[in-house]
Amino acid sequence: MDEAIFKQFADIDIKEIAPGFFSKLIHTETNTINFIEVKAGSSIPRHQHIHQQCSFAIEGQFEMTVNGVPQMLDPGLFAIIPSNAWHGGIAITDCKLIDIFSPVREDYRAL
Repeated sequence: MDEAIFKQFADIDIKEIAPGFFSKLIHTETNTINFIEVKAGSSIPRHQHIHQQCSFAIEGQFEMTVNGVPQMLDPGLFAIIPSNAWHGGIAITDCKLIDIFSPVREDYRAL
């Protein structure tokens, strides 16, 4: 197996990036992919960053608020959050989320 290309997901350390948000992070040259398990009731405060963010709920429900507008992410609805847009959210149920950031989240790489 070419380990420069193929990697074991199980080998990625879990990092708690915020209370109740447990992440496995993959960094490429151009983006960061964040696989997150979130406990119900856990929230991320309103914030902004330079990164474009695509957010997907693979399991559960996560209420995402972008530019003051709340929307329920579930397996049928995803969000494309522009650079510098104010956003935050709360897990309504236990959730599995995927966030894709471009460019790379250097702050997450440093965790």
